[in-house]
Amino acid sequence: TNVSDEEESQPVVLREENRRRRRKMKAFTSTFSVAMDQIAIEFVLPTTTKSSRSPDTLLLEVAGNWTVEQVKAQVWLRVVATNLCPEFYQKYSPDHCILLYQKKGNWCEIYDKHQVFQTLDCIRYWKALKKDVGKIHLTCRPQPSEESTQYQRYLNYLIGYDVTDVSNVHDDELEFTRRKLLTPRKIELADRDPKLYSMDPWITSKHLPEYLLFCIGHILLVIHRNKASQTIKVSIDDTPVQVLQTFFTKISNKRALLGVPEDVCEADYVLRVCGREEYIYGNHPVRDFHWVRQCLKNGEEIHLVLESAPNPGQDLVQKEDWAQVDDCTGVAGTHEQLTIDEKDHERVFTISLWDCHRKFRVKVLGIDIPALPRNPELIVYVEASIFHGQQLLAQERTSSKAFTEEVLWNTWLEFNIRIRDLPKGARLSLQVSCGKAQTQISKGTSSYQDNGGSPVGGGSGSHDCNKTKSRLLYYVNLLLVDHRSLLRQGEFILHMWKMPEKTEDNSSVNADKLTSATNPDKASSMAVAILLDKYCYPVALPKSREGKEAGGEGREAEGGERGQREMPNHLRKQFEAIVETDPLHPLSQEDKELLWHFREECMRHPRAYPKLLGSVRWGRQEAVLATHRLLERSSVWDRSVLDVGLAMQLLDCHYSDAHVRSMAVRKLETLGDDDVLRYLLQLVQAVKFEPYHDSALARFLLKRALRSKRIGHFLFWFLRSEIAQSMHYQQRYAVLLEAYLRGCGEDMLQDFRRQVEMTEALQKVTREIKAMSAEKYDVSAQVVFQLRQKLENLQTSGLPESFRVPYDPGLRAGALVVKQCKVMASKKRPLWLQFKRADPTTLSSDTIGVIFKDGDDLRQDMLILQILLIMESIWEEESLDLSLLPYGCISTGNKIGMIEIVKDATTIANIQQSVVGSTGAFKDEILNQWLRDKCVSEEKFQQAVERFVFSCGGYCVATYVLGVGDRHNDNIMITESGNLFHIDFGHILGNYKSFLGISKERVPFVLTPDFLYVMGTSGKKSSPHFQKFQDVCVRAYLALRHHTNLLVILFSMMLMTGMPQLTSKEDIEYIREALTVGRPEEEAQRHLLDQIEICRDKGWTVQFNWFLHLVLGIKQGVDKRSA
Repeated sequence: TNVSDEEESQPVVLREENRRRRRKMKAFTSTFSVAMDQIAIEFVLPTTTKSSRSPDTLLLEVAGNWTVEQVKAQVWLRVVATNLCPEFYQKYSPDHCILLYQKKGNWCEIYDKHQVFQTLDCIRYWKALKKDVGKIHLTCRPQPSEESTQYQRYLNYLIGYDVTDVSNVHDDELEFTRRKLLTPRKIELADRDPKLYSMDPWITSKHLPEYLLFCIGHILLVIHRNKASQTIKVSIDDTPVQVLQTFFTKISNKRALLGVPEDVCEADYVLRVCGREEYIYGNHPVRDFHWVRQCLKNGEEIHLVLESAPNPGQDLVQKEDWAQVDDCTGVAGTHEQLTIDEKDHERVFTISLWDCHRKFRVKVLGIDIPALPRNPELIVYVEASIFHGQQLLAQERTSSKAFTEEVLWNTWLEFNIRIRDLPKGARLSLQVSCGKAQTQISKGTSSYQDNGGSPVGGGSGSHDCNKTKSRLLYYVNLLLVDHRSLLRQGEFILHMWKMPEKTEDNSSVNADKLTSATNPDKASSMAVAILLDKYCYPVALPKSREGKEAGGEGREAEGGERGQREMPNHLRKQFEAIVETDPLHPLSQEDKELLWHFREECMRHPRAYPKLLGSVRWGRQEAVLATHRLLERSSVWDRSVLDVGLAMQLLDCHYSDAHVRSMAVRKLETLGDDDVLRYLLQLVQAVKFEPYHDSALARFLLKRALRSKRIGHFLFWFLRSEIAQSMHYQQRYAVLLEAYLRGCGEDMLQDFRRQVEMTEALQKVTREIKAMSAEKYDVSAQVVFQLRQKLENLQTSGLPESFRVPYDPGLRAGALVVKQCKVMASKKRPLWLQFKRADPTTLSSDTIGVIFKDGDDLRQDMLILQILLIMESIWEEESLDLSLLPYGCISTGNKIGMIEIVKDATTIANIQQSVVGSTGAFKDEILNQWLRDKCVSEEKFQQAVERFVFSCGGYCVATYVLGVGDRHNDNIMITESGNLFHIDFGHILGNYKSFLGISKERVPFVLTPDFLYVMGTSGKKSSPHFQKFQDVCVRAYLALRHHTNLLVILFSMMLMTGMPQLTSKEDIEYIREALTVGRPEEEAQRHLLDQIEICRDKGWTVQFNWFLHLVLGIKQGVDKRSA
């Protein structure tokens, strides 16, 4: 078949050539030589002349439209022809050498062999310097040294993946991206301030909230040195330098006492938080340091230690093995440079995609699977769709055939889209679905067709499938335009991903379906073989068109602009209404047309961008060009106030266009470090929605991590946990993590090594313990004894002496306190571990408590906790302190991770049980009594009640908005100071379905009679505390509503990346209902108060369910309760 395909797929673009060539030959002579830009280059060769010992050189006129590969071949031919050094040039091929040139004292490599020569950065650079002859060095391809191979192995160990392994790729995008990310890394490292980087002060950019204004003016700091300390009074506007000056003035006559020599001054010292690796350093007022704010908020003393600054030399970065690549690597030329119009076809080497007018087509050869699924009477078909983001551009499918190990179709599917209209980032999605072989085939096929136009993410398709029960089994994607802007050609055998079974963990399937990676498990996966048209030359997607607007588009744009100026009033109202809607609001066809028609007007309102960009027809080249021109011309976006929700919207799965995504990232560049940390988890997830590995978003994350150790620390764990768990995005995340590790410095690398060693050792122990005590509910003393023995052995056999706590890098944990460690009595057998504090300056005698859990995917918990942190920052802006307790929780590998143990806290279930055994769930006053017992004085008790009211309000609102409010009293904890908090969110999100459908028993959130009793009310009565509670809830709820778009986008991203399959729009709709989107404020307030009433009414039923839970002893204790 291949021969005939070859004939069929002769380049379309050369069809009329003979007829046209004669007509044009006349024109060539004058304009042609100019257009073809001859470039004079002196090549410095790898060989030397024997006499002078200087390198051989060769002067060559290079045609601008040759590819880099052609240039190298030409040089080789020339040299061989002149019989220069035959023992070298005849023995080796051009591939033995690489091309280097110098730019501003740096060596750059001309890396991409497919690139057209005139699009290289070095050509622009030489022109700018007015050089007539460029200079390029041909040098032998360097072989990695033993040292760098070893270093690579070390990095692979930290990453948890071998980034040099290219056995599972159908192009060189991985290697390409590794080389390209060297540039942003070098730039960032050149600008990095070594002192700031080594101390990495944690600053907050938010204003001081009203509830902290009482400390406006002066605060006390206790500064420790050796065993002595000195308290000083400073203004909260003082910088660390001023604080040190005050301190030195204060101790001028007692230096000896504090062990401060006479010949030193404040410049020789820095301040650090006692017991934590957090420095109070840099040009910021004291009040903006995160630690100082925490202390003020919790009414705690601020203890600092005086010491000499850490040595920035510890952050040494290993020398790079590679040269930087040419800055324009992977960039295609303009359409005018590539087009064949008006050119001599003998001298065309790359073709413009925009000259290809034929429809795009793909030949489905067949599928092949090592072992069939169990059900034999199945029929199977392949559905091929072309997507840009979530927009379906075209879709075709094969006929249905009997499902055997190998099914052959050998048919062309022609799509209703021209090749010239394929946008960059378009993906060909191939899906193998099966159905029951039907008796009346006629009926069957027609209802199969219904299955056509549904979006991949479920949507309407799932309902139509029921008629024929066709089920999606396997899927794979292929980007039609590759990372260097070339159209894919030829045959591909793609190993497909299997749709997860109902029983398997399928929490990230929505995002997984977008991956362009193929299944690495080639031995047992389904493979699909396809053929794309082949051309004589590479076909490149041009980067732009030069000069005037293309053809009719120009006129349309001008006509459009006339229509812009006077948007009629009735349309303006409609336009404003569309822009006001939230991100999930679906746009009608009419809405989209209106937005597109008035696109100039849209460009004046950044809030309209997501809607406008969602209305673009990405499968039409003119529309895409017009959109790019609009974005380039508009400065409104860059001048507008940063709205994170807006920028995040343009980074979700609906937008695949690189211009759009980099515009969103450009806006995020202005975020402070504390905000980058706040959104880091979501931004790391959004990398999944990028079509290519190298993207503005990936570079942004890399730059910010290389600038701040704290961001780098979390980026390391967020990426590493995805690499361990997500086969679909493993390679992309591994390349990004490698780029970071090559620039973070020796000190960080050592820290990461210790943390990785620690988690690996603990995982081994957990698995052994699980194997010993499987299937039992209670944990025997024998098991705990075994655990302690294993931990003792670890301590002596070389665990790291200390390590940073992964969820709180400011804290260093030392040795295990083995006698306080135990195994917890829940199904997954988590370990309850206590560590000593490793920092000698610590004032606290408390241990560091960590739950180490194996068997649960903590990424879901992390997503919810992260959104809680974001809610907390929203409330802080409105001066609400709701005492949420987003405890530390981090996934460190495949279904393993660490959770912080909150001091002095216990579950509500425990309190109930401790008093009256199983009927405890009915005693309203127990919780109140427990709090009273824990508080030493009436005043402390009143403070605890106040804190209870606020934290209960915060969690009621937060969990209601996220749809995770209906909890068991085992998953709600309270601290001895009255702080209520929820735990174990992954458990809910795993069964999200049963939660979102509001059922009869379901309550919006937990507010039971025992909670109300603490607030001094029962039944329908009110009390001052209860009114305060209602007031707090309403204020918190309205504050969240002011950030509806941000929460909606975070929620929908969370569902895309962390939740089981979304079968319906309703899942995502939930949050719109919960936030009463689009309704006036009074109505929203009433809605929330109604929810509180529902809880008061149903409170006793909730308690009754809890009671049953206790009596039946169902799952004795959830993970937080220890053995």
